Parts: sequence; C-alpha cells; structure tokens
Amino acid sequence: MITTAKKLTLNEYLAYDDGTDSCYELIDGELVEIPPETDRNNLISLYFLAEFLKFFPLRLIRHKDTEIVVTGNRLRVRLPDLMILADELFAAIGGKRAAVTQDMPSPMLVVEVVS
Repeated sequence: MITTAKKLTLNEYLAYDDGTDSCYELIDGELVEIPPETDRNNLISLYFLAEFLKFFPLRLIRHKDTEIVVTGNRLRVRLPDLMILADELFAAIGGKRAAVTQDMPSPMLVVEVVS
C-alpha cells in the first residue's frame, strides 16, 4: 500500500500520476498498488472478452482499462477485468479519462475474475 500524507479525494485520485506505470486502486482515500495479474486470470478474462465480442460492439467493451467508482460502506475505485458499457455511459465517458463515476449511468456488466 502506498501511504500519502493525507487521504486523497476522488478528484485528487483521478488526477494522480506518480510518473510510473504502476496501477492503483483507491480504498478509503488510500492508494493501493494493484499486483500483476496471474496468467490464469489473464486467460479467463481473455476468454470472456472473446465471447463478449460475439454479442456486443467493440466500442462498448472495456478490458482491464476502465475504472469504476464503487460506493457503499467506503469509497473505492476499482479496475475490473471486463466491463460492458451502455450507449449512454459510452457517451458520458466521451473520450475523457476511462473512469465510471457516480454521476454517470451504470455499466451493463462488470466482471472481476478471481482465480
């Protein structure tokens, strides 16, 4: 876990760039570095990707590249393995940072492979 002097807000996290290729999730204001995926996880997510391509246009499919803000008991920003966007969400992202925030329409499907 990366520790910052203060907890980050969602906007601070979305603007955060430490100049590395490291990927982070935000959990209750703290940056958590995402460990590399296992080969098994990658193969499972690629299988799902290949299947989803049969049913959804490519522009609505996201593979390990679009974050989603999850609220509940605590604020989290996750990077799921796969996401299927609705047309309204695709338009809301509109070429900006690939992140689904609370003020946007929900995705049709979010998949996080745990293997």
